[in-house]
Amino acid sequence: MNELCDLLKIEGIAESGGQGKMFVADGIVTVDGEIELRKTAKIRAGQLVECLGQTVKVLAAPES
Repeated sequence: MNELCDLLKIEGIAESGGQGKMFVADGIVTVDGEIELRKTAKIRAGQLVECLGQTVKVLAAPES
């Protein structure tokens, strides 16, 4: 489970966590089709995150 701003950075949508936070604050990030304004929203497996025309489907981590 990652925070939204970190996910944007990890996926290369944002160049940094700070830029990810700005995207969220600007209201250009959606989670499951709804605008998400919480920068530290916890993103869980099964959720769909969209920003700047890019879509990320969050998958569960493989069990070890």
